[in-house]
Amino acid sequence: MTPRPVQQPEFPAASRFERVRWALIPAACLAVALLAAWWLQSTMPRHIVLASGLPDGIYHQYAQRYKEILAREGIAVEERMTGGAEENARLLRDPKSGVDVAFMHGGVVRPTERANLIMLATLYYEPLWIFYRDSVVHPHFDELRHKRLAVGSPESGVRAFMEPLLAANNITTLNTELVPLVNLAALRALQAGQVDAAFLVGPAHFPAIWQALHDPELKLMSLARADAYPRLFPYITKLKLPTGTIDLASHIPDREMDLIGTKAMLVARDDLSPAIVNLLLEAGRELHGQQGLFEADDEFPNTAPVDLPVSADANRHHRFGPSLLHRYLPFVVAAYVERLVVLLLPIVFVMVPLLNLLPRLFRWRNRSRIYRWYGELALLERDVSTRTGALPVEQWLSDLGRIEDAAARVRTPMSYASEAYTLREHIGLVRQAVMAKLRGEGAKVDENQRIVATESERNAARAPATPL
Repeated sequence: MTPRPVQQPEFPAASRFERVRWALIPAACLAVALLAAWWLQSTMPRHIVLASGLPDGIYHQYAQRYKEILAREGIAVEERMTGGAEENARLLRDPKSGVDVAFMHGGVVRPTERANLIMLATLYYEPLWIFYRDSVVHPHFDELRHKRLAVGSPESGVRAFMEPLLAANNITTLNTELVPLVNLAALRALQAGQVDAAFLVGPAHFPAIWQALHDPELKLMSLARADAYPRLFPYITKLKLPTGTIDLASHIPDREMDLIGTKAMLVARDDLSPAIVNLLLEAGRELHGQQGLFEADDEFPNTAPVDLPVSADANRHHRFGPSLLHRYLPFVVAAYVERLVVLLLPIVFVMVPLLNLLPRLFRWRNRSRIYRWYGELALLERDVSTRTGALPVEQWLSDLGRIEDAAARVRTPMSYASEAYTLREHIGLVRQAVMAKLRGEGAKVDENQRIVATESERNAARAPATPL
C-alpha cells in the first residue's frame, strides 16, 4: 500500500483566529467594567431628603442654605419640615420615612434609641436660654418649681433636651405646669404673662431669642451651677456670654452670664453615600466655619463626639479634607471617577496575573492539539515492534491514516508549524515500520527508526510543552 498524501493545514488562518479569540477576553472584561461603572453611576444618589424643623426655626433657615449649595453640585435637596429635632430622630430611625439627613442637637436621642444613626458633624453651639418674668433674680433651675414653664412641644428638640434637666432638679408635672409652647409662641406667652418662664434652645440670632434678649421686661437666667451639668450630662457644654456681647450700646447682657448648651448636628443613617457625606461637610464648612458668639474661627464643622457615633467617612473627610478629585473636578465627575477606580482595581489585580498566564495557556493549548496524538502513535509503534504471528497491517494503516488526517486538521499558528511537521514525520516513520514488518525487514527498520526518532525528539525538546 502506498502512503496517503498529507493535507497541509492553513496556518495563517489559524493564527488570525487565535488572535481574535484571545483579544476578546480583555475586551469583554473592559466592557463589563464600563457597564458596571455606568450602573454604579446611575445608582449614585442625586436627591436627598433633609428633615429641618418649624417654619420659624433656625433649622429651616439652614436647610434653605444647604439646598442652594448642594444644587450647585447637581444634588437636589428636598426639605421635610417637622416639629423639631425629636421628630427628626424618629424619622431617621424609620428607613421607610424617606428622610436621609436631619438637623439635631445633643440630648435628643437616648442611648437605647440610637439604632443605626450616626453623626456627620457638629455645626455650632446651641445654648439653652432661660427667660423669666420676675423682679427677683433666679440663679437656679429649681427656683422655677411650682411655676408655669414653656418647655417646648412634644416633637421639639427643646422638650427632649429639657426633660432630663428638669427631672434632675425635681421639676415634674406633679409640681409644675409644663406648657407645650416653643420658639416665638413661647416668647409671646411669656410676654403676655401666660407663662412664668420660657426655655429656648438655639443661637443668639434666632428671632425668638434675639427679641427676648432685647426685651427689658425679661430676665436671662445665669446658672450658678453651670459647671455641674457637663459632669452629669456629657452632651452639655458650659458657655460664657460676656457683658455687652449681644449689644454693646445697650449693655446686653449687663453682666457676664453662665449658660449651658449643646451642639447642633447633622445626623444620618449609616448607609448614606460617602460622596453625599463629603458634599454635606463641604457645605457645612462654608456655612459654619466662621467665628460666632460662642464659636472660634474654623471650630466647626467638627467630628468630636456628642452623644452619637461618628461617621467614619465624615471623620476621614474632617482629618484629610476632600480627595484630590473633588478638589479639582465637579462633584458628579469626581464621584464617577472614584467609583470607576474602586471597580477597576479588583479587575486589574485579576487581569495582570491572567495576562501573564495567557501566553503559557496559549502555548499549552496549541501544543496539546499536537501532542495528544503522540500517545496513541507510541502505542501503535510499540504494537508494531512487538507483534508476532499474524500481523494486523490493515488495522495499523487505518489507525495511522486516522491519526494523520486528525493531525492535518489541527489548526495552529505558524510558530508551531515545526511541531506539526515533526508529528507527521513520526507518523511516516511508524508507517515505514509497518511496511518493513510486512516485508520481514523489521530489524533494519527499527534501527533506522530509532536514529530518526532520536533526532526528532531533540527537535521537539527545543520547544517543550508548558503544562497548565
